[in-house]
Amino acid sequence: MNKLITTLAAAASLAMASVASSDQAKAGTVLDHVLATKTLTVAVGTDWGPISHLDENHELVGYDVDIAKQIAKSLGVEAKFVTPGWDIITGGKWQGRWDVAMGQMTPTKARAEVFDFPAFTIYSPASAVVHKDSKATKLSDLEGKVVAVASGTGPEAYANHNLTLDWENASPVHYQFKPGQVKTYGTTNIAFDDLRLGDGVRLEAVLTDASVARDSIKAGYPLRILEPPLFYSPGAIAILPGDKEFSDRIAAAVKELKDNGTLAKLSIKWYGVDYTVEK
Repeated sequence: MNKLITTLAAAASLAMASVASSDQAKAGTVLDHVLATKTLTVAVGTDWGPISHLDENHELVGYDVDIAKQIAKSLGVEAKFVTPGWDIITGGKWQGRWDVAMGQMTPTKARAEVFDFPAFTIYSPASAVVHKDSKATKLSDLEGKVVAVASGTGPEAYANHNLTLDWENASPVHYQFKPGQVKTYGTTNIAFDDLRLGDGVRLEAVLTDASVARDSIKAGYPLRILEPPLFYSPGAIAILPGDKEFSDRIAAAVKELKDNGTLAKLSIKWYGVDYTVEK
């Protein structure tokens, strides 16, 4: 009986260890799986502005969508897109549901403990956005105001004064104001829906990626961007650790896109500006 209990305990321990390392183990065979299935499964969002969104035909389009398709082409496979929430992506418990995450994740040291970042695809400014009727003309005018941010983003950390720009060659953070209240939203677009109601109706500013703000303004939202940007941050492609060859293949594909000018052209196509040069 004691031997049986010991055997069962050992088996249970082994099973728990297997579950705990399942994501890591999956990551070690990602490239083989991608090549065998001839499919690169990519996590993107449906309402991330020029990053990725649904067009009038309900098709996923955007800067990151185009890049993912180019990476898949380099690997000789097709790109397949899935749309989990950002919090699910950044949680790291992918369990083989997708192979790579787009979304221009900021490669902080904390995230580097969970993910590998094979390549940077953009260096984008984070900005403060106000209603067009706002009296704010400079960042310091937002002192004590009600400010909105998307959960789990660099702008959220900026608003709470706990942003750490800890990637290589990062510039120091300079806080221009301290909000009186920080409201957290699931997506920036929902925050913009509240801001468009009027200055101070629900919000007085939204902190977000400047490119997302420009896209909303272009779509008719009565908003404007305060200058200068809050900070610049690199946006990275994220994968789970454990498959160096997969990481290297993605890095090589993006490098080729940079070297032949495709990445810059895609940035101009979706943003009107070349955001692929480090600032």
